[in-house]
Amino acid sequence: MSYLFDRPIDRRGTDSEKWDRFDPDVLPLWVADMDFPSAEPIVEALRKRLEHRVFGYTNEIRGLREAILKWLEERHQWKVAQEDIVLLPGVVVGFNLAARTFCSTNANTQYDSDSLPSRDADAVGHTGLLNRSSPRGVLIQPPVYPPFLSVGRNAGVPLLENPLLPPRDTEVEAGQYTIDFDHFHACLKQKPSLFLLCNPHNPVGRVYTRQELEKMAEACLKAGTLICSDEIHADLVYSAYRHIPIASLDPEVGQRTITLMAPSKTFNIPSLELAFAVIPNPELRNRFQIARRGIVGEVNLFGMVAAKAAYEEGAPWLDEVLQYMERNRDYLRQVVQERLPGVRMYCPEGTYLAWLDCRELIQQAPEAFREGTANYFLEHGRLGLNEGKTFGNGGEGHVRLNFACPRSILEEALIRMERAVRRITG
Repeated sequence: MSYLFDRPIDRRGTDSEKWDRFDPDVLPLWVADMDFPSAEPIVEALRKRLEHRVFGYTNEIRGLREAILKWLEERHQWKVAQEDIVLLPGVVVGFNLAARTFCSTNANTQYDSDSLPSRDADAVGHTGLLNRSSPRGVLIQPPVYPPFLSVGRNAGVPLLENPLLPPRDTEVEAGQYTIDFDHFHACLKQKPSLFLLCNPHNPVGRVYTRQELEKMAEACLKAGTLICSDEIHADLVYSAYRHIPIASLDPEVGQRTITLMAPSKTFNIPSLELAFAVIPNPELRNRFQIARRGIVGEVNLFGMVAAKAAYEEGAPWLDEVLQYMERNRDYLRQVVQERLPGVRMYCPEGTYLAWLDCRELIQQAPEAFREGTANYFLEHGRLGLNEGKTFGNGGEGHVRLNFACPRSILEEALIRMERAVRRITG
């Protein structure tokens, strides 16, 4: 069927985190969910299960793992085993659990020296990779999804940062953020237990190339650092790009990687709370499972029903919504270039999130932005955007804008944004 993504759906008064946060006159383009109807196969599967009218304790539903495995193989050319899958209530839960399991000093992470071989014997030592006397920390690459910034604190370990490099001023329109590999290697010399990767990257929209992934993986292998890769936006990649799960590069990398994925962003079902980890290494998987006992519960029945339907029958909907959002992205980029002086946009290769650099605009009227960049557009444009500084180092002077909405909403939002910009530029 053809979905009517142009048709606005009134979400106010539905306890929507996105739409009920602000006053009724504010257009919210902040939190990462779509303003589109879910795929009909998902709705029908939920309706059918709802009509059973009994919602007691449930086992993992039959066919869910098979649907996940088929999706990974067909969409990402990645073949994994059923036992590699660990169901979770969310990706944020997954990477916090990974940090607590493999980084903190009180974690039960005693490994045989042969269980997780490192390419650098000095990184392992005689007692094994993760048998350490002190916490070694988590490495992240800001600006990044805000929950990454609290992972170290939550696990009681240091947080190391390798800030991404923005394009030089002369490359802004065509350039993209890149990885500072010199600093990346310097961070790894501090022997962090875990590298927390975000790919596709939120908020800058990078879809890392095979060469970039190989360089990161090689460096982590040599340092004896595990990889935890948040790939929740893996399916939201535009036509000129391809997502490559870092664990799929080769078996050795796969044995040292925890990959986190979910249907939530892909199919706009985050409130149903289902995600999964892919952990090919049985020793890592066992420790991960032990650490969740009594703390991280099982997944939701309706989340499993929706996920199975999505992975089995949702591909046509996804293909259609990707085309729609790519047109929105291109329209947004054109408007930024032509009508928003002082604002620059790094064109996302994946996700439906635009990272807008407003620093040139701020320089013209710093007092107007004293309460924050997003606050300026809220006050003078009645727009709800994400404040860039909440994404950490390198986020100051930026806002994040969600363009997964009907074109009419995006057009109105950009009219408001232009009005706010013209208050400064004239």
